Amino acid sequence: MKGVLVVAHGSRIKETEETLITLVNMAKKKVPDFCVEYAFMEFSDKTLKKGIASLLAQNVSEIKVVPYFLFTGVHPQQDIPKMIHECLIHHPEIKVEMGKSLGTDWRLAEILADRIME
Repeated sequence: MKGVLVVAHGSRIKETEETLITLVNMAKKKVPDFCVEYAFMEFSDKTLKKGIASLLAQNVSEIKVVPYFLFTGVHPQQDIPKMIHECLIHHPEIKVEMGKSLGTDWRLAEILADRIME
């Protein structure tokens, strides 16, 4: 079974977690064949370790890690892969693929334009 782990930075402002949770739940409806979990790098009880454990409990054998970041910086390129590796050190049978950050996308430009016009 294939799983997806959406990883965000996290925030000291707990209400911001609801934004990601809502977004992930919306995305789940579009990808019903995947087990989708979310995690935060810091400031949250929903850690990467817990997100991966949840996917493993659902018998996932492949995990695509999708960084919920606008830019491909240090976190998506180095920190998240390192944290994922540490979580799966005892599970070499699990295949892991890093997805891309949100980056440059016309859909984001449309949202930005909408916000400008509000």
